[in-house]
Amino acid sequence: FFVWFFLVVDMLTVSIKQEGFLCPLILHKVKPDSIHAAFAGESQARNRYTFAAGLARRKNLYVLESVFTFTADQERAHAKVFYNLLEQVSGQNLQVDGTYPVELFPDILDHLRSAQHNEYQEWDHDYAGFPRPPRRRVPGDCPHFSMIAGIEKTHGDRFGKFAELLEQDKLFVSDVQVKWMCLNCGQIIRRTMAPAVCPVCKHPQGYFIRWEMAPFE
Repeated sequence: FFVWFFLVVDMLTVSIKQEGFLCPLILHKVKPDSIHAAFAGESQARNRYTFAAGLARRKNLYVLESVFTFTADQERAHAKVFYNLLEQVSGQNLQVDGTYPVELFPDILDHLRSAQHNEYQEWDHDYAGFPRPPRRRVPGDCPHFSMIAGIEKTHGDRFGKFAELLEQDKLFVSDVQVKWMCLNCGQIIRRTMAPAVCPVCKHPQGYFIRWEMAPFE
C-alpha cells in the first residue's frame, strides 16, 4: 500500500550521498544536536500517527487509519534522512533539548486537527533555521531540508482536508454525486454517499474514500 512513496524516499536518501548532495560541511552549518532533534521530532511524529491510526481502526474508520499510517511512513522516511546526516558523529551520545507534543485524545478529530497544527509548525517554524539552498546549487548544499519542510506543509493540508470533512459529517457523504473507492478491493461507485457495505468485498463504509483523494486511480 502506497509503495510508490518509498521508491521516492529511497531516491532522496541515495541522492544525499551522491555528488552535489553529500553535504560534507553540513555539521559546520547545523549543529549535530539540532539535526538529532529533528530526527527525534520526526520519529515521535511517526509514533503519534501510528497510535492515532490504531484509534481510527477501533472506531471503524479505516480510511483515517490509512491516512495516519501513510503519513507515519513518510515521517519515518524523514527521520532516516536526518539520521543519515549524523554519520560523522556515529558512536557518540547526543543530548536532545526540545519540546514535543503529547496527544492522547479520545476523539479522532482532535488528532487530525492537532496533527495539522504540528505539521504547519514544522513547515513554518521548526525548520526555518535550517539552511536553505541557493538559487544555483553547488556541491555541499543540502536542499533536502527545505524539501522536507515542504512535505510537512503537504501533511498539514492533508490532515486539514480530512478534519474538515469529519467536522461537516461529509467524510462519507457528498452534496453532489462523486466517485467513491473501496480501499480494500478497489471497487469504484458513483453516488452521493459511500455505500454502507462494499458490494464486492463486503467491507464496511469506513473503507471508502473519495476518488479524488485516493492515492491511486
